[in-house]
Amino acid sequence: MERRIGIIMNGITGRMGLNQHLIRSVLAIRDDGGLLLTDGSKLMPDPILVGRNKQKLEEIASRFSVDRYTTDLDNALENTDDSVFFDSATTKMRVEILKKAISAGKHIYCEKPVADDLQGALEIAKYASQKGVKNGVVHDKLYLPGLIKLKRLRDAGFFGKILSVRGEFGYWVFDGEIIPAQRPSWNYRKSDGGGIIKDMLCHWRYVLDNVIAPVKSVSCAGKVHISKRWDESGQKYDADADDAAYASFELEGEIMAQINSSWCVRVKREDLVTFQVDGTLGSAVAGLHECSIQHHLNTPKPTWNPDQPQTLRFHDHWMQVPDNADFGNGFRTQWEEFLRHVVEDGPWKYDLFEGAKGVQLAECASKSWKERRWIDIPEIQI
Repeated sequence: MERRIGIIMNGITGRMGLNQHLIRSVLAIRDDGGLLLTDGSKLMPDPILVGRNKQKLEEIASRFSVDRYTTDLDNALENTDDSVFFDSATTKMRVEILKKAISAGKHIYCEKPVADDLQGALEIAKYASQKGVKNGVVHDKLYLPGLIKLKRLRDAGFFGKILSVRGEFGYWVFDGEIIPAQRPSWNYRKSDGGGIIKDMLCHWRYVLDNVIAPVKSVSCAGKVHISKRWDESGQKYDADADDAAYASFELEGEIMAQINSSWCVRVKREDLVTFQVDGTLGSAVAGLHECSIQHHLNTPKPTWNPDQPQTLRFHDHWMQVPDNADFGNGFRTQWEEFLRHVVEDGPWKYDLFEGAKGVQLAECASKSWKERRWIDIPEIQI
């Protein structure tokens, strides 16, 4: 038996909305014959694409055999046959758009951050709760194989007492003058809700909270390293939003974490993001897919002789953690979990209140930068 579920997908002409959410998640589920439910039936997603550019929508719909698209969001929300609303448009408009969708009785799934500030994030989370609609926010990095392995190590007690975490994220984003930029220009304008603190610290909140330990305080310095960039039409503009953030966190259990996030860094590491966790009994380094470990008894004993060439081959003393599972696309896996939550009340913990925690950390980090001090993270009162 096949069951249909209508999904209004807003903002899918952008990079993440198109590639990860539409093509590799919703359409992948459709093309594989639907999502298997616990009663043995198949849930078949039926998306309607929503955006401002009719030509782009038409091209995407034609290319991927999607029957429905529109530039009229209000009209799409009136259709009672579509029960789920997804948003991956700009952060600036998110609260207003989500409020419309919730008022129309739609279940809500959206990209992060859920709002431009904590007040807006809590407002929309409470509104969704009051209206009784199911809701969720993307927490994609928890589904990365490298971080799944890292969490397994923590749960198994591999690290002993965890001492510290070091994270490196980023890559060189071209300014667009000669080589086109890989990211949209709004990311670098304050007025459009841009900035790496707002964009990435939402991720680091749920990664640290769920993989290591809850975040208790933050100290952060942001920078605008490149102040002039060129937009999609080749026009020069003032890039006034932070393009790098250097943050320290104190976690529960006296664990210290440091994460550098930058769109102005060239990569000489194993992946675009890496996390090193050091503990009394062992250490691990995880990227997007792989994870290497070094146990206490397998740790080399170097000595500091700067006048002599280093003879130890440090990389040789690390061992790869095997997959031991078939890891699918994390975005698709989270979509499947959310759809099961909607239609059969399956387990789901990443609601809009969880999303608000990420906005809270970004807000506290910005305050730390502005006031040049540590900021404690208060518990959110629901």
